[in-house]
Amino acid sequence: MNNNYSKDKFIVLGYGDVGTNIIKILEDNRVYFVVVDRNPDVFEKVEFKYIIGNGADEAILKDAGVLNASTIIITLNDDIDIIFATLICRSLNPDITIIARANTVKSIDKIYKAGADYVVSLSIIAGQMLSKMTSLCIDHVCENVSEDIMLYEGIEIEKHQVHNQSPLKNKSVNEIENKYAIDCRVIGIKKKDRIITQINPSIIVEPGDMIAVVGSRENVAELKNKLTVAK
Repeated sequence: MNNNYSKDKFIVLGYGDVGTNIIKILEDNRVYFVVVDRNPDVFEKVEFKYIIGNGADEAILKDAGVLNASTIIITLNDDIDIIFATLICRSLNPDITIIARANTVKSIDKIYKAGADYVVSLSIIAGQMLSKMTSLCIDHVCENVSEDIMLYEGIEIEKHQVHNQSPLKNKSVNEIENKYAIDCRVIGIKKKDRIITQINPSIIVEPGDMIAVVGSRENVAELKNKLTVAK
């Protein structure tokens, strides 16, 4: 590997329009990466490393280096393949950061449940959103996604800082989701320098923590209103 490249290893599953945008970001940041696509024609004039095959196949993912990769970005065209790829990657490498696109809104929750850290719905802005998240992960600050990320068809991710006066302090994730974040889901918690993405309902949220929740635009707005009223 060229010494001018980052030691991090990224894998991109799918070399379509979205995958092309992602790879431009990776190349600009001189990050080492491997691309997987089942169509050999898409690699006709490329100079980067690639593997021809199904991105939802365990053997192909191992060949791509999933066991020691830092991040995998899944831009496949079929949500079933995305779910399987996410499950396999999370099983083979529990520490890998998984960023995935969803081709239909109804698949978002399934992909999260399969183990993805971030899911973006397919839309005109999907490439831009994934590119932004890729840039953040390159800088090791995946948690610093903007305060109010609007996803496709009204799905949003929002962060909340838990202060000493916050009604969320010393509450479990289960309590927060049932009392305040109805129909929203806690998908991440930042505790000092530690980021938790595998959320256990019994985790206690403490003052100083940052939580990230996902839900519809209306439900996220309702959560904000509840927290404002409770202050």
